[in-house]
Amino acid sequence: MIRFLRNLFLDDFWLKLFSLILATLIWLTIYFAGLIPNGPLTLLQKQRTLPGLPVTIVSSDDDVRNLVVIPNTVTVLVEGNSVLMRDLNPAAIRVRVDLSGIQVRESLRRRVEVATPPGVAYLKVMPEEVQVYRSVVNQPTAKRAE
Repeated sequence: MIRFLRNLFLDDFWLKLFSLILATLIWLTIYFAGLIPNGPLTLLQKQRTLPGLPVTIVSSDDDVRNLVVIPNTVTVLVEGNSVLMRDLNPAAIRVRVDLSGIQVRESLRRRVEVATPPGVAYLKVMPEEVQVYRSVVNQPTAKRAE
């Protein structure tokens, strides 16, 4: 048993040491290449938080000019490869509340929907629901001609 262990470590010692050092260098190269923004491993998945995206209202029945969304901006967490995340324009993310077929009388809570460009997946939206109110619009009074 002792002879086996001695042969395991001492036979071809320099070749085994060289292999161990080479394997360590390869591992370190791959590890640090993933940390470089434009490195060879740019296809790694990255997450990005996009705060302050405006919420738009989509409705087929109602006049959306009289509707107010609270809060009117949300934060979206998206994921994609690091090249897409680096070049992602926040305006490409569409955040909306769909009110198709629903009449808003006074107030309503609706779930927020997120549309992302190809290759980008949305993970989370905060808050997940918004409150939709019907605003009272004052009609402008006509000026009398004197």
